[in-house]
Amino acid sequence: MTEKPRQSLAGLWNISFGFFGIQIGFALQNANMSRIFQTFGAKIDDLSWLWVAAPLTGLLVQPVIGHLSDRTWLGRLGRRRPYFFAGALFAALSLIAMPLAPALLFAAVMLWVLDASLNVSMEPFRAFVGDMLRKDQHAAGYAVQTAFIGAGAVVGSIFPWALEHLGVSNLAAAGGIPDTVRYAFWFGGAALFLSVLWTVVTTREYDPAAMAAFEGPPAPGPAVPLATRSYSASAIWLVAGGLVIWAVGQFGLEKEVYLLGALLLGYGLASAAAIALARAGSPANMLSSIVGDFAGMPLLMKRLAVAQFFSWSALFIMWINTTPIVAHHFYGAPDAVSPRFQEGASWVDVLFATYNGVAAIAALTLLPLLARHIGQARTHIVGLLCGAAGYASFFVLPDARWLLLSEVGIGIAWASILAMPYAILASSLPQAKLGIYMGLFNVFVVVPQLLVATAMGSIMQRFFPGEPIWTMAFAAATLLLAALAMTRVDRLTRA
Repeated sequence: MTEKPRQSLAGLWNISFGFFGIQIGFALQNANMSRIFQTFGAKIDDLSWLWVAAPLTGLLVQPVIGHLSDRTWLGRLGRRRPYFFAGALFAALSLIAMPLAPALLFAAVMLWVLDASLNVSMEPFRAFVGDMLRKDQHAAGYAVQTAFIGAGAVVGSIFPWALEHLGVSNLAAAGGIPDTVRYAFWFGGAALFLSVLWTVVTTREYDPAAMAAFEGPPAPGPAVPLATRSYSASAIWLVAGGLVIWAVGQFGLEKEVYLLGALLLGYGLASAAAIALARAGSPANMLSSIVGDFAGMPLLMKRLAVAQFFSWSALFIMWINTTPIVAHHFYGAPDAVSPRFQEGASWVDVLFATYNGVAAIAALTLLPLLARHIGQARTHIVGLLCGAAGYASFFVLPDARWLLLSEVGIGIAWASILAMPYAILASSLPQAKLGIYMGLFNVFVVVPQLLVATAMGSIMQRFFPGEPIWTMAFAAATLLLAALAMTRVDRLTRA
């Protein structure tokens, strides 16, 4: 077994620069899609439902792309680069088309295409860092990637606000999109494609022979082969899905909760089919491979997955609800066509740029310093607690300008969520399955988004109608649960 060459700072830059553009796309999506949906007449209670297609696509796409990229080699194009290049191309086209949306349905479809494309690009980039770097550079590699994520998100978040201050109109007629948002999306499409193209052109992946020399002996299979597993777990998933669907009618929940039940039923059926195929002598098919790897995840990955689940629940609550919270609670905007609403929505762009800017700085300064002194797991706990404090502060700050302080805590948490779990995980995973495991790990990024998108609307409608600020209490609580889950990871890494 040989060691990979050590990458220079320029090499680390080139490996992760594409994420700068990908995050511009995500930032424009996260900060402006609720605004666009409301501009087309969507109600606050409908926002979660309109966002459902995006994480659902990620749930399906990421494990498949991870599985395929582990098995791909296209000569000069390499293993991971074909996927994030193709994803960037379609994401750029979606960003260009989004502001031309004539109606709500078209905007929702474009969000689906955009998120699917961004997921196709993002998952191979996570594995790409592990492929290209030796283990003692994993933390540095993911820190640089996080810095680019933060910088890209600052650009994407602040661009509509900056255009307004340069004289571009931030007002729109009923059913229209402001020019600030329109031009920002077009800029974002170009920036996304060109930054990913930079990484494609300036890097060259190790070929299969070199990777085999770096990896050493083949990774062991799961402790319990899929063909020997019973159908009991599949039955549990099916029963859970049935209970969720039953509860919708029994308790009068919002209709989008049906999707959550359908997903549970779908995975139950998929796992049963995968076991049947494996027992029939076909364990190498994609479905059986993905289900088998999911069931056989290493213990460290399972514990990290719990923390990811709660962390991303909080983030998705924030992305969906910050615009209506700021516009309603701090600006007193009566509806989406009010100038006060557009003013509040533009301030959200500044807030999102702030937390991403803090994340970029924290990833290269604060987090490495803490990690050296208290370890990566405890550093992540500190970051999550900072985020919980940031969300809770929405209830006590008197003015929208003071929310900049909230974004400092949220930015530290964001940096930690993007860097620490992947740095902990990458060094413990078998190289030959890095793509599929990174894809499966992102299931715990996507599933909480689906849960929030399907369930939060019902919770808010029943208990806090017309008061979206209470979603921040849920966000703070879920980050506290994530910090608690990380204590179990800390004990395992120190054992």
